[in-house]
Amino acid sequence: MSAMSTGAAPTKSPSAPAPNKGLDAWFELTKRGSTIGREVRGGLVTFFTMAYIIVLNPIIIGTGPDVTGHLINGMTPDQPGAVVASMGAVAAATALIAGLLTILMGVYGRFPIAIATGLGLNAMVAYTIAKIMPWSQAMGLVVWEGVLITILVLTGFRKAVFNAVPRALRSAISVGIGLFIAFIGLVDAGVVRKAVGPPVELGIYGQLKGWPIGVFLLGLLVLIVLFVRKVRGAMLIAIGTGTVIAVILESVLKIGGKTDDNLTGWMLNVPSFAGWTVPDLGLLGRVDLFGAFTGANGVGAFIGLVLLVFSLLLADFFDTMGTIVAVGAEGNLLQDDGNPPHTQEILLVDSVAAMAGGLGSVSSNTSYIESAAGVGDGARTGIASVVTGLAFLLSLVLAPFVNMVPSEAAAPALFFVGFLMMAQVVHVEWDDPEVGIPAFLTMVLMPFTYSITVGIGAGFISYALIKLVLGKGKQVHPLLYGVAGAFVVYFGQALITGLFV
Repeated sequence: MSAMSTGAAPTKSPSAPAPNKGLDAWFELTKRGSTIGREVRGGLVTFFTMAYIIVLNPIIIGTGPDVTGHLINGMTPDQPGAVVASMGAVAAATALIAGLLTILMGVYGRFPIAIATGLGLNAMVAYTIAKIMPWSQAMGLVVWEGVLITILVLTGFRKAVFNAVPRALRSAISVGIGLFIAFIGLVDAGVVRKAVGPPVELGIYGQLKGWPIGVFLLGLLVLIVLFVRKVRGAMLIAIGTGTVIAVILESVLKIGGKTDDNLTGWMLNVPSFAGWTVPDLGLLGRVDLFGAFTGANGVGAFIGLVLLVFSLLLADFFDTMGTIVAVGAEGNLLQDDGNPPHTQEILLVDSVAAMAGGLGSVSSNTSYIESAAGVGDGARTGIASVVTGLAFLLSLVLAPFVNMVPSEAAAPALFFVGFLMMAQVVHVEWDDPEVGIPAFLTMVLMPFTYSITVGIGAGFISYALIKLVLGKGKQVHPLLYGVAGAFVVYFGQALITGLFV
């Protein structure tokens, strides 16, 4: 845990008592200096900072037709209630897969990190892959991506790549993700938005307008005050406070959701009770594993499919690497080699999650950087992940209550985690351009491109290139050269595809 973390006890203490048998020994509760209460609190903080995926994934996956004109549930958009039904089915499957895989991460991976449908990955599936093939085939490619990444874990390749990354770049990845997640928090709260002139601007036309932004600012103020006063559970208290205020404001003022005609509305979900619904799990297993390949027309089409799977794999591979290292650094859980404990188990669960996401028709599931919020509030073991997973499963039947937590109430925790993770910046030797330049590119490109993968790729390529130019190529691990080459292909895939089409 960094020195900035929210009042949690030190992870390593020479006077700590020996672990007890059973639950304590398996989850290393005493060894990591935590308690059941702290894990429950941290697990809930993680859930509430990422519960938006239950609302956001249906918007991305559930509303767009595929190449045949059908929604993911098989209906067409012009059928009465089709879009609502499609979104409901995606929401239920999203919560179910996230809950089961996060519990598996807690029990088997024994690490305080949660799993759910990966943002960016789902957008690629919905807006790129499903536009050239049916939904079932698109999800089949997601399954194949999960199969390949699982093979890389079982053969030890994925862990070997972890070990090949220099410590300075790992620190840069942590800081970059911290900046990225802070930016996500500002965007989710509506404090930073797209602009007509510049790429982004403050609030609405440069001004902080509307009650929802006020909820964010008040929640952030509560969080800062509680944090500096070393109050345990500061993040959870801030989220709860913001939610209560948001529900009251919505019930009285009828603010509504953000639209082009209501720019001061709630950004992602309206904090009101939407009524009970029966979970629709009909999307599970709607997958065509071979249709995309058997239907490929020509060499160019086949290469295009291979590059799509490669892109999914590369993004998932390195998003996860950056995430677990960053979360581990925030909780002071990294070992002497810079990796978290039980790395192989963590990577295996994450890889299986990619397959499960495809089989559940919700896109690839992956480790969530929002887990850092729970770690910042004291979570240190897999028990926190079990709590988060159970919360996801409960959201299947308690979805109306989960949706009452607006993004503006959860965003202060995300934004504040950026501050906590900035502590890693001191581990980069800025006076050495050989590591300083790659570290800088890694940090700034993550928030600027809204992609963890792009930041990591730029850092790896520049690091290997600088070493080669200086005649120090032998200082770079051979695997890092391979990965840098893979990123060159990743960034140049449009050019490569064009050569064969």
